[in-house]
Amino acid sequence: MLTLTRKAGQKIRIGEDIEIVVREIRGRQVRLGISAPNGTPVYREELYQQIAAEGGQLRERTRKPDDGSEDIAAEDGSSEDEG
Repeated sequence: MLTLTRKAGQKIRIGEDIEIVVREIRGRQVRLGISAPNGTPVYREELYQQIAAEGGQLRERTRKPDDGSEDIAAEDGSSEDEG
């Protein structure tokens, strides 16, 4: 596993299409912004595990355009506030 150290405002690139931005660090919480192609599903680990355990299909998530300010929508259509 690659381990990187970043500060608020700094970015990480995965390939040419995925960008992760450290938006905010507050205490022990880190807020990330993720830009990825529309066909690339992005999940929080606990949601990914829950869907897999229920035998559900992992599918593309609903998200707002690439301004990085919107959170990923939950499976039930509600907004996720913490990532």
